[in-house]
Amino acid sequence: MDTYGLEEYGIETSGSIFRNIPPGSLVEKALLKGEGRLSRAGCLCIETGERTGRSPNDKYIVDTPAVHDLIAWGKVNKPISREICDIVYQKIVEHFKDKDLYIFDGYAGANPKYSYAFRIINEKASQNLFISNLLIKPTPRELQHFQEDFLILVAPDCKMDPSIGLNSEAAVIIDYERHLVLIAGTGYSGEIKKSVFCVMNFMLPQKNVFTMHCSANIGNDGNTALFFGLSGTGKTTLSADPNRKLIGDDEHGWSRTSIFNFEGGCYAKCIGLSKENEPEIWDAVRYGAVAENVKLFEDSRVIDFNDDSITENTRVGYPLNFIANIEPKGVGPIPKTIFFLAADAFGVLPPISKLDKNSAAYHFVSGYTSKLAGTEDGITEPQATFSTCFGEPFLPLDPLLYSQQFQRRVEKAGANVFLINTGWVGGSYGVGKRIPLKYTRAMINAAINGELDYVAYETDPFFNLNMPKFCPGVPQELLNPKTTWLNKEEYDKTAEKLVKMFQENFKQYTNFPESVIKAGPGKKD
Repeated sequence: MDTYGLEEYGIETSGSIFRNIPPGSLVEKALLKGEGRLSRAGCLCIETGERTGRSPNDKYIVDTPAVHDLIAWGKVNKPISREICDIVYQKIVEHFKDKDLYIFDGYAGANPKYSYAFRIINEKASQNLFISNLLIKPTPRELQHFQEDFLILVAPDCKMDPSIGLNSEAAVIIDYERHLVLIAGTGYSGEIKKSVFCVMNFMLPQKNVFTMHCSANIGNDGNTALFFGLSGTGKTTLSADPNRKLIGDDEHGWSRTSIFNFEGGCYAKCIGLSKENEPEIWDAVRYGAVAENVKLFEDSRVIDFNDDSITENTRVGYPLNFIANIEPKGVGPIPKTIFFLAADAFGVLPPISKLDKNSAAYHFVSGYTSKLAGTEDGITEPQATFSTCFGEPFLPLDPLLYSQQFQRRVEKAGANVFLINTGWVGGSYGVGKRIPLKYTRAMINAAINGELDYVAYETDPFFNLNMPKFCPGVPQELLNPKTTWLNKEEYDKTAEKLVKMFQENFKQYTNFPESVIKAGPGKKD
């Protein structure tokens, strides 16, 4: 039996070993092992167990002299010793001894100059299918001569003993010095994808490549657009435009000359998915895709995308070529238009506003969106959420480094930057209504086409944002959020509350120039 070099890592198994086998074979093996069920459309539906999202409290970076001064240590980047990492490694190796193992050798980074090779070893066929969908597949020649830059071991059924120095039975450990990632005790496939992103966010900025948690698409005229946003803001939905080619869904690099996708697939949130609003994603949920924590209608085996009984964080992973309109090379020119997406459940941010260089820096670093009332126990009103540079959980280096790279790239490109509220108008969540997707798309199209370059603007007095007075295809009364509220005094109170949240959050960034700080929310003298 070919071991594909596993003995080099100290891995031996009495089971079978499979490397880069076709999706159909992985689906068959997952079904035989009882890992999931097929939907009517042929999508493999799996449940991830106790953990239905990332486990930030169980994520660690191995602290060694070689990387210590580079890492921004804190609540996100928690140190762990090499000794504990070695214990986890050995426990996973021991766990693998009687398992069938699935290897995927693939790449992150569509620009060959900035590509990294990853070897992922899974104990579950379904997770191997997931990551083979999400990364870039090698050609037969590349596979023949493949040599990994990073090794990732994934053992969801291998529970850890917290007494060795961990927070729980789960562990996600990145050793940047040894080019190693360990994932144990959690079945959430997003941990694999996001660990790759963390690696790219560590390696590429040191090569002067700006790394981004964003989606990207390109028009027939070569006009590239970027969409930054946290989960639930519409990043995947808005970038999947039938009139523009999708470069990538979630993670990109911006080099001196181009934008390039890190991945070969999409990992879309699918709660409430409908064919009417998101036809491209709807059609991608088919044979070869992997859906996490969804429920089936038992009589028809159709996925019930409105069922959140397992989690609201239902997901589907599929290859990029499941989307009809893609840029196959995963590379595009430097962007002309950049969007920051915020699903504002307070209902006070303008649906669209244009940012200058200082306000763009402020809102990029702030990375704002909001949680809805009722989505978590104890949340009775909207909760502001700020994620540094729209990707705080995945940024191992100093945030100032990423923000400076952003500012330099935007200034050199001369790109227009817009803040888009994909959330509520006419009142906060529970009173107002969600901004219709057709109007958000109209605003984005107008911005990309340059139709907002020559209209009049007015300044929002609370958030210091420039709001267009006219936008093609959008009711004029929608453009100023205060006009949509019946109770104007309540609008003022809510806006002032959110302004204070922005200001309080930005206090942590002590090394930013005064011009950036003053560009943020708050009434000016």
